[in-house]
Amino acid sequence: MHKPKGAGGTSGGIGRFLIGLIMMSVGGYLFLSKVLITTANSMRGFGFGTSLYSFGGGFSITGGMIFVPFIIGIVMIFWNSKNIFGWMLSGISLIAFIVGVIVNIRVSLAPMTAFDIVVLIILMAGGAGMFFSSLKNFDASEI
Repeated sequence: MHKPKGAGGTSGGIGRFLIGLIMMSVGGYLFLSKVLITTANSMRGFGFGTSLYSFGGGFSITGGMIFVPFIIGIVMIFWNSKNIFGWMLSGISLIAFIVGVIVNIRVSLAPMTAFDIVVLIILMAGGAGMFFSSLKNFDASEI
């Protein structure tokens, strides 16, 4: 007799799969809602005059300095779309700006109570346990 397939094509339970997925999702949401993201220069804010890269402490490259070659590259692309130098200048400037923003991010956790941490861990770890256990085969005697 053919057994119905469960989660992941196994005879594991769909219910365990869904409950585990929901628990992991809620735990992940609670965790991410407690993560604070600021810039390394949070006192000055982030803008075109904020240093993205600094060399030796004396020279720094700002967001505005990176956008000047980007704008020049865009003008070159619109003037002649086959201009390889314009594409390279725009692409490198855009990559430099994105990398500069990413390296200046500071990630920290907001203060939490012990109860918050325990609930968060139980939801994430317990949900992962249920989720992954649903992917293995179960016999009727094990359930």
